[in-house]
Amino acid sequence: MPLRALSAPGIAVRNVTGLYTVEVARIATPSTTEDVVQALAAWRGQVCIGGGRYSMGGQTGLVGGLQLDMRGMNRLLWLDAPARKARMQAGMRWRDLQEQLDPQGLAVKTMQSYANFSIGGAVSVNAHGRYVSHGPMGHSVRALQLVLADGRVVETSRNEHSELFAAAIGGYGAVGVITEVELDLATNVRIERSYAPTTLEAYVDHFRQRVLGDPAAVLHNADLLPPAFDRPHAVTWRRCSADKPLTDTGRLVPRQQSYAKERRMIWLLTEAPGGAALRRSIVHPLLNGSPAVQWLNHEASRDVAELEPDSRTASTYVLQEYFVPVRHFLGFARAMATELQRANVQALNISIRHSPADRVSALPWAREEVFCFVLYYRQGTSAAAQAEVGVWTRTLIDLAVKHEGRYYLPYQLHAEPRQFDAAYPEAAALRRLKADVDPQGRFSNEMWRRYLIA
Repeated sequence: MPLRALSAPGIAVRNVTGLYTVEVARIATPSTTEDVVQALAAWRGQVCIGGGRYSMGGQTGLVGGLQLDMRGMNRLLWLDAPARKARMQAGMRWRDLQEQLDPQGLAVKTMQSYANFSIGGAVSVNAHGRYVSHGPMGHSVRALQLVLADGRVVETSRNEHSELFAAAIGGYGAVGVITEVELDLATNVRIERSYAPTTLEAYVDHFRQRVLGDPAAVLHNADLLPPAFDRPHAVTWRRCSADKPLTDTGRLVPRQQSYAKERRMIWLLTEAPGGAALRRSIVHPLLNGSPAVQWLNHEASRDVAELEPDSRTASTYVLQEYFVPVRHFLGFARAMATELQRANVQALNISIRHSPADRVSALPWAREEVFCFVLYYRQGTSAAAQAEVGVWTRTLIDLAVKHEGRYYLPYQLHAEPRQFDAAYPEAAALRRLKADVDPQGRFSNEMWRRYLIA
């Protein structure tokens, strides 16, 4: 099939928030690795790479560049069910992979909480989810096929071109185009939900004893709710017996469901008077405390559409994330709450996850065992509102660095270059590797143009 391309003055590349639209010069839509090679040969300028477009700060766009839209590279190449491993094109979505795995009794080993994201994009940001003890998804990546700036197709793994492998995982397209991904898989199991409110002071011990110390624990997160953010609502999904009755018999969440009820609930809890108190005292305990037994694949196939508001015109919903060593959990949690209150941030919640140290990525967000603080908030879309968010975001980044932590890179580009360098000193080595394999700086995006490549 010939390579398809779009070319027009200023093609808009948008993301889910509606903020930071980037105007690229051209979009190519490859369906094979050879198409990617041809696109690089035909375009001598800079190149950026896009998948599901859920990053929020220009990570998939580059003003005046060529975007490789990878969503057409969506085939499962092979599946070895007995060995629990598979290989797919990088543009495949988690949800599409799950449809192939579920009949085999298999599941994705590590992925985000929602299934809409492309697998290559998830590798590129070194995503994680709520999986207990798994850490970043790079730990489950067996091999990657990359196309380099000069058109070479390279097979990489921990043992083959290992430096490129490490730089591609969490490298946001800095060193090459991820065209194929080979993954370890897991077994699909029945899981049962438990709900346990606790206190900030007791949470780390709670997690150590009742989650990390429980071999049946599969998924875990704890929500801190506004305005005080002082009481973790801990939710753990545990493996249960194969004969335990399911409360939801679905194997996967159905596609294209209506989420009108969820949208009304988001409005009620974030914009109606008393919404935060209602959520904290009634809605959250009721939703999480009711009995629930279902398949792991069902919980892992949730659709991000359930979070989509009715409109993103005047306001939008955005994520940030911070990674802090376990020893600093309490200090950072309190400092973060203080700043959110001071800045009057319209936060829906802070979701706490956990990760062991990253053993793979050249640019790790978890250089040691960390707790992850995922902030979900509402903000205005005006230039003034974005500037205001930037002020308190930079304060939170400084707080994370002060607590020997880091911030996550797929979101808005509010960090100053000095903050990026302080949080990710490994970037110096990534710059050197990029100079070797991409001396003309062909691979870039708006994030790397700001922080990595002058």
